[in-house]
Order: sequence, then C-alpha cells, then structure tokens
Amino acid sequence: MKTFIVICLYLLGSVASADISGTALVVDGDTIAISGMKVRLNGIGTPERKQTCRKAGVTWKCGYEATETLREWTYTKEVRCIGDENDRYGRLIADCFVDGYNLNARLVYEGWALAYRRYSKKYVPEEDKAKAAKRGLWAGEFVAPWDWRRGERLESDY
Repeated sequence: MKTFIVICLYLLGSVASADISGTALVVDGDTIAISGMKVRLNGIGTPERKQTCRKAGVTWKCGYEATETLREWTYTKEVRCIGDENDRYGRLIADCFVDGYNLNARLVYEGWALAYRRYSKKYVPEEDKAKAAKRGLWAGEFVAPWDWRRGERLESDY
C-alpha cells in the first residue's frame, strides 16, 4: 500500500503544472533555483560550467560565461517559470521569463545555449539565427553540451 501511495504521489508531482516566481539563484547556464525549487530551462542546453570552447585559436571558459550571462540577466529580478513535468533529477522543466522575455529563447538567440532537439524543437529558429550571426558559441568551436558530458572534447582539451 505504501508503495502505491508513493507511486501516485510521484506521478501527480510529475504531471502537475507549476507556475513559480521569485528571485533566481543561478546553478549553471540552464538551471536555476527559485525558493529552493530547482528549475531546468526547457528545450535548451548550455555548456557545462567547466567546459571550454575556442575562438580565433584561443580557449575560453564558455560554460562559465554562459552561467554568468544568465546570472546577469536575472540578478535582482523577478523570474517566472512555467512547467508541467520534472526531469529524472526532480527539477521542474520550465520556460522562464524575466522583464517580459523568455530566458530560454534569449539564451539560444544570443548563442549561449543550443536548442536541445532531443527534447524539443521549440528553440531551433533562435539557434539558426545565432548560428548565422555567429553569436556566442557560434563565433568559434565548441562541443555540444550533451556530447561534452559523454566525454567528447575539443582537440586542444586532450
């Protein structure tokens, strides 16, 4: 019986819609916390905090820069996140907004994030624009975050 109740609570928690607002604590380039609830930005992937990229032959800390960019955009601002599912780590998967714009879309449009096509195609148009304009990551060489997590690195990182 206890197992049944736990399963029901888990299922309810994973499909219940959440709309939370508050000051965001930036965890990394695509994860924030609001009032203790971790939120994973839906449909995007940013470089990992320790990930490096290369531009004009120079290695730079693109993961750190993506995180700091999100921190700058949200600092002391009210962030609103809307989502209806949790990932395997218990984070709310959400679209987040600040000052009237979608943070997820802006990160991709400015070249700090990639559209995470495995889960959503929503931000592909923003990625296409960033790539064409060579903004952010697209100004040089990088490994997609999901490939970097699996161990792939730029040649100079070995």
